[in-house]
Amino acid sequence: MSRGRAFRRAAALMVLTLSGCAGDPPPGPALSAPVERDSDQRRPAQFRDVAAETGLEFTHDNGATGAMHMPEIMGAGVALFDYDRDGDLDVYLVQGAAPRTNRLFRNELVPTGSLRFADVTEGSGLDHVGFGMGVAVGDIDNDGDDDLYLTNVGANALFRNQGDGRFVDVTETGDTADPSWSTSASFCDVDHDGDLDLYVTNYVAFDAARNKECASPGGQRDYCGPDAYPEVPDRLYENDGAGGFRDVSAERGIHAAYGPGLGVICVDFDADGLRDVFVANDGKANQLWLNRGERGFVEHGLMSGTAYNVSGEPEAGMGVAAGDFDGDGDEDLFLTHLVNETNTLYVNEGGGRFRDATDSYRLGFPSRTSTGFGTQWFDFDNDGLLDLFIANGNVKLEESRSGISDYPFEQPNQLFRNLGSSFEDVSASAGAVLQQPEISRGIAVGDIDNDGDVDLVQTNNGGPVRLLRNETTTRSHWLLVTLVNTGEVRHADGARVVLLRSGQSPLWRRAHTDGSYLSASDRRVHFGLGPSGSIDGLRVEWPDGDSEVWRDVGADRRLVLTRGE
Repeated sequence: MSRGRAFRRAAALMVLTLSGCAGDPPPGPALSAPVERDSDQRRPAQFRDVAAETGLEFTHDNGATGAMHMPEIMGAGVALFDYDRDGDLDVYLVQGAAPRTNRLFRNELVPTGSLRFADVTEGSGLDHVGFGMGVAVGDIDNDGDDDLYLTNVGANALFRNQGDGRFVDVTETGDTADPSWSTSASFCDVDHDGDLDLYVTNYVAFDAARNKECASPGGQRDYCGPDAYPEVPDRLYENDGAGGFRDVSAERGIHAAYGPGLGVICVDFDADGLRDVFVANDGKANQLWLNRGERGFVEHGLMSGTAYNVSGEPEAGMGVAAGDFDGDGDEDLFLTHLVNETNTLYVNEGGGRFRDATDSYRLGFPSRTSTGFGTQWFDFDNDGLLDLFIANGNVKLEESRSGISDYPFEQPNQLFRNLGSSFEDVSASAGAVLQQPEISRGIAVGDIDNDGDVDLVQTNNGGPVRLLRNETTTRSHWLLVTLVNTGEVRHADGARVVLLRSGQSPLWRRAHTDGSYLSASDRRVHFGLGPSGSIDGLRVEWPDGDSEVWRDVGADRRLVLTRGE
């Protein structure tokens, strides 16, 4: 064992001991008051690809020429957001190689009543050309509509929503054109001043002119890993409230540590009222940046137990999702990784400490044969428990498939049902689209057809987009909540909604768009309620710390909660 590996292992065990978790992790706890279940709720999951039949026609071009340039294998993301504020989710898809452009699709559900998409890219200002990677969504100017930030291999771009179907490129005035190879990004209010700041993860210093040649274990030409190129620091941009951004990475401490970053999410992990940032790094220690207000950020990955897995090993972090899957009021982390590693579940123990509970929740072994990218927590069967979707696709040559496929990186995706004390792999029964091997990358989740259950959009590297419509049949009830902040601050990113129910544990959800891999999801807060559908009230904890309670809330509806009304 190398000195570095021995140190990491000892450090990880020390953290586990301090957390009271040394040795094998304890079994996953059942929820203190589980949601009501009946046999109907355990019916097979059903998802069907309706992209082509609804007009969502888009094929990603990775620009592969045989030169094995590293960006070719990374794929691109997708955003689900209501750009025209008509009450349904529109779709923005990021393209890879030029001269093809990114595309904006308007959802025609409102007012037609039918799920149908129209390509409205022309004239929107969003026909961006670049080697695209990811997209982040947020209201940067507090005018009530969502703006976009696009990451690229090369200069990034910031677009302001004009509110009339058009977007304007404000990259230069915003000073956010990071020239690095950027991947995932997150809008979040890190300085607690009421406007959205921007965290951008950067990967490695790839240069096509100095492309390195790498080989598979069998000696065949293969794509290089991130260790073939120098790592690049991330960037933190502070919103000045007047339409501009300022790079505060160094003064806020973000440059103190970095790695090849691929996933990012912004959450108040230690419940101190300030938004923290978690970064998933590819093959290197992850970073958990705890927000200390005026003192900037402190890197807490090692002491939190999230830098390495339970064995003290770094893993190839791709996608990241945060959510309260165990119903205890704080947000847990799930990370996707490379084939022959496991995806990792970190349970939040409070105070910025986490426990690797992957195996105790039965999420380790099923992931060893896949390379995971996009992932999200979402309640697909409306039973009140957050389930997991994982988009898979290899980045290294599978030599056993050489000669079978021109591009042998395809793998089937996975869906895991939350049973309370463990997870069940229900991929095989969830529909043909999950069993079809593809090179999947980004996913975004949201109720695209406004019918009360959560759907998914999945991107494929060098392949067509998939719209996975949720057709799971249950008698479970639901609630979909839109939050409207008022006054000078219009955004509600980071607000928490607590659903109160007599005799059962409350359900905690957060309004956000970030997480997954290169993608942005529906900000609306979705609750599955189980068969009873009873609700005693909703408590909203606004981003500034104030809270309100609404009573007499009925189930099976889309609800708009406006602050102060």
